[in-house]
Amino acid sequence: MKASAVPGTKQELLGVPIDALTMEEVLDRVDKAIVGRDRLQIGVVNAAKLVNMRRDPALRADVLSCNLILADGVSVVWASRLLGRRLPERVAGIDLMLGMLRRGNENGYRLYCLGASKDVLAVAVGRIAADYPHVKVVGHNHGYFTTQEEPGLVAAIADLKPDILLVGMSSPKKERFLARWDDQLGVPVCHGVGGSLDVLAGKVRRAPLIWQRLGLEWLYRVCQEPRRLWRRYLVTNTLFCAIVFSELVRRRLLSPPISLFPRAHK
Repeated sequence: MKASAVPGTKQELLGVPIDALTMEEVLDRVDKAIVGRDRLQIGVVNAAKLVNMRRDPALRADVLSCNLILADGVSVVWASRLLGRRLPERVAGIDLMLGMLRRGNENGYRLYCLGASKDVLAVAVGRIAADYPHVKVVGHNHGYFTTQEEPGLVAAIADLKPDILLVGMSSPKKERFLARWDDQLGVPVCHGVGGSLDVLAGKVRRAPLIWQRLGLEWLYRVCQEPRRLWRRYLVTNTLFCAIVFSELVRRRLLSPPISLFPRAHK
């Protein structure tokens, strides 16, 4: 059974309950889950995923099944403040992964990496071994496995008893995998990191910090792979802005009118 979220730490944004936690608070939850052998399945949402969750009921159900749902994108944090559902900060999936590795290096956590290609995964695992020598990488497997191979893969991961499972696959595949196999995996902390293993391996460059702070990390990605990504981000970002604007207008219309002549108290 999944661990329940701490009451009072969620903000509902566009119909999705997002945990209003800082990076350090999330990492503390990770440590607590590992020590207590509790289940903590982590999901992250950006503008594109919030849009896709509206169009894909299965993706929505998979994300909502997570114990923690975090704001991966700066645009999500901006929207939360605009709509009066303030989130403290962005908790990017890749930064959370690096934070887990840092704490894992301090505490000797056991790690399993699932995803990316064989070559990329090998480089990423090598980087982890070099930069975080006290993290025990107990196993890894590329992300190009078939549905028929999943039960055996899940059993192998469960047998190795890692503390953390990093799933480096794209959406909605990573969400579907974790939702389907969470109980059988038996891993305290599962984190879908998307393309973070590609960044760790140096295959994909991450946007400079100034681009991240300006909410333009998506544009940096488009500049690297324009043919593959420009249409996706153009559509989802436009739809996200339209959804936020529509919600803002709806709330303004539903707000009680302000009287210019308030009634005097008797």
